[in-house]
Amino acid sequence: MHLIAVSINQRTADVALREQVAFNNDAKRSANVDLFETKSILENVILSTCNRTEVYAVVDQIHTGRYYIQRFLARKFGFEVDDIKSFSEVKVGDDAVEHLFRVITGLDSIVLGETQILGQMRDAFFMAQEEQTTGTIFNHLFKQAITFAKKAHNETDIADNAVSVSYAAVELAKKVFGKLAHKKVLIIGAGDMSELSLLNLQGSDVTDITVVNRTLANAQRLADKHHVAYDALDSLPTLLAQADIVISSTSSEQFMITNEMLKSVAPHRKSDSLVLIDIAVPRDIEPNIDAIADSFTYDVDDLKGLVDANLRERQQAAAQIEQNIPGEIDAHNEWVNMLGVVPVIRALREKAMNIQADTMESIDRKLPDLSERERKVISKHTKSIINQMLKDPIKQAKELSNDRKSNEKLELFQNIFAIEAATEEKKEQQASKSQSKAKSEVGHGRILSFE
Repeated sequence: MHLIAVSINQRTADVALREQVAFNNDAKRSANVDLFETKSILENVILSTCNRTEVYAVVDQIHTGRYYIQRFLARKFGFEVDDIKSFSEVKVGDDAVEHLFRVITGLDSIVLGETQILGQMRDAFFMAQEEQTTGTIFNHLFKQAITFAKKAHNETDIADNAVSVSYAAVELAKKVFGKLAHKKVLIIGAGDMSELSLLNLQGSDVTDITVVNRTLANAQRLADKHHVAYDALDSLPTLLAQADIVISSTSSEQFMITNEMLKSVAPHRKSDSLVLIDIAVPRDIEPNIDAIADSFTYDVDDLKGLVDANLRERQQAAAQIEQNIPGEIDAHNEWVNMLGVVPVIRALREKAMNIQADTMESIDRKLPDLSERERKVISKHTKSIINQMLKDPIKQAKELSNDRKSNEKLELFQNIFAIEAATEEKKEQQASKSQSKAKSEVGHGRILSFE
């Protein structure tokens, strides 16, 4: 058995490609089940977010498992297998475990240390559990990873410091108002920065958001996409009279908000404080606003200074987390090595493969005129039969590791299949006979490399 992670992420594919290989919430459940029923897959968890689609799987054979995962993704999204190979990365064994820990802690995110991915990974795992596509290995590994990520976030405060301008804008508003849930927010502009600001606001439980833009159609497009309000630019004075927070990001060469404009609306304002955040270059908001006494104005330089300082702090925290990941991998390896089912499964597979090899020798004797292609077809199909027959017994044997009477049941399992699991003592005896064979069969401490 082996652990594999197949990842399509911001390093391997641009946003247009990532959009094409994303599972919606309804499709994730059926996808987990479909993948679980695929050849070579013993356990699986599917993660799909706006920035990555990943398959984590326990497979009986590395090459077979990798191929069928990539074929599964290709068929789901209408690609060729070679296409999936070209814009995905594959991690195996310890590397796959390390990848899981890096992803769940936010070390592999576009925004270093973001915490949203922890919740997304947890939900993906719970969904897989509900669909019964996880087992002994993943039930242990994902719980370990979730616990580690929570501890990492709590002990390092990696996510407490904003590292994007749009996120920093929202965090500055929080410093003034505290909770933002009931605040009225006005977004001026409909570009990428405005959208990121909108998403960060919604992530902070803000629901009263209005988008205005010089081109009304663009304001409407952004507002409809995220289910918020929109209005024409000439409504700006009225909206300013009601707003608690204004975030402006346009390409205008003229000020969108002036001191004179605020003087005209000041008498109509009911709110005491007004936070003006200008993330445009050139600036959208006139400097030195004083028309409203209790107002706070920040420009992109203010935000950038905050972001740069925060990024340095996050990088230091990330380094601390990275140092702890190898220990987590070692701990999981120790747990895996304690599983009594490992030598049993190995013995079962070896016996099955020996039977297949003997069968092929018999076929060669009885049908000596077979072409090489015919022989390959027969060999492939006999192996396929064996793999399909072994899938359920292997799964059942693996689950016995959590049973209170695992020793007795594993012994019965071996008697049923007439196999004898190799002990470490027997391995050492084999090692004395064949040093090269020993290197492949007696290795310790490598995650899920049991064959």
